[in-house]
Amino acid sequence: MSSLSSAEWSRYSRHLALREVGREGQQRLRDGSVLVIGAGGLGSPVALYLAAAGVGRIGIVDFDLVEESNLQRQIIHGTSQIGRPKLVSAIDRLRDLNPYVDLVPIASRLDSSNAMDVLADWDVVVDGTDNFPTRYLINDACVFLGKPNVYGSIYRFEGQASVFHPAGGAPCYRCLYPEPPPPDLVPSCEEGGVLGIVPGLVGSVQASEALKLLLGEGTTLAGRLLLIDVLRMEFRELKLRRDPLCRVCGESPSVTSLIDYQGFCGLGKMNESEITPLELKQRLDSGENLTLLDVREEWEWEISRLDGARLVPLGRLREQLEEISRESDVVVYCRSGARSARACAVLREAGFRASNLSGGLAGWARQVDPNLRVA
Repeated sequence: MSSLSSAEWSRYSRHLALREVGREGQQRLRDGSVLVIGAGGLGSPVALYLAAAGVGRIGIVDFDLVEESNLQRQIIHGTSQIGRPKLVSAIDRLRDLNPYVDLVPIASRLDSSNAMDVLADWDVVVDGTDNFPTRYLINDACVFLGKPNVYGSIYRFEGQASVFHPAGGAPCYRCLYPEPPPPDLVPSCEEGGVLGIVPGLVGSVQASEALKLLLGEGTTLAGRLLLIDVLRMEFRELKLRRDPLCRVCGESPSVTSLIDYQGFCGLGKMNESEITPLELKQRLDSGENLTLLDVREEWEWEISRLDGARLVPLGRLREQLEEISRESDVVVYCRSGARSARACAVLREAGFRASNLSGGLAGWARQVDPNLRVA
């Protein structure tokens, strides 16, 4: 990287006043690179603070669109950006915030076929994702590449943050969570909700950890798990240790290359019976007798629904199975397809001919009815 210009020195003057940063530290930030995976609730504050701090090269990985329901917590986006790719919205905002930063948009879904290549050219990786398959994927790729993985997660009023870095002597994500939880027991943020400030707090911690890693200053969260409870405003800390039996970073690892993370997290079978929004529209237009089952909550149902659907929230599905017709195929949907995949598995176990609407109502809005309001 080139030396900082006089305009940049002026911009970062408050950093120059810090003995732990100063001119040399600011140049290290300018020479550093961070990959932020996800431009959502966590990725928003992370990317904003890294760009404002003057990190020289920032990559953003995302493939989703801005939706109205994102704006309660995904502060990098605005109302005028609804319907645009999050990646485009985020890059525009960051470029306006700091034109001296090299921004690298990566418009792809991270998976086992591309993760090693995508993560290879960065000093620090920040995990801003919200699902277990991608978390395990990022962890394993970072272990294999020797990269520090700045982790964060959020749910309702709580959050977690840590730095996983076996190459630096710290544990990896699998040392903390060797096995993923059963997919039918994992509530998502769309089910349980999340207070909008929680990802702001956790994301700010992640940004702080990334900056310290680039600066080589301070004590990071490597070997520690920070727990945040906003309702009680409590910050607790757990000590973490490397697991010598860890299948990825242990003494005799059994996982030495990227695997099928959907299958590892038990989502393979859940995704077997899917129907796309366009396929469902075609079957409905042909007059086929289908049972549409909406497994969202009542407040979501009040905002929008598919015509002719029946509401049975996921938490009440098992007790209402006998009320659902077995004479026709059942198509189950929720907002994005996660809850309905679990509902579909329950129905198929009970003998129903059930399919999950892939992408849920959000997918239907993108592919069939852009005027549908999705909560």
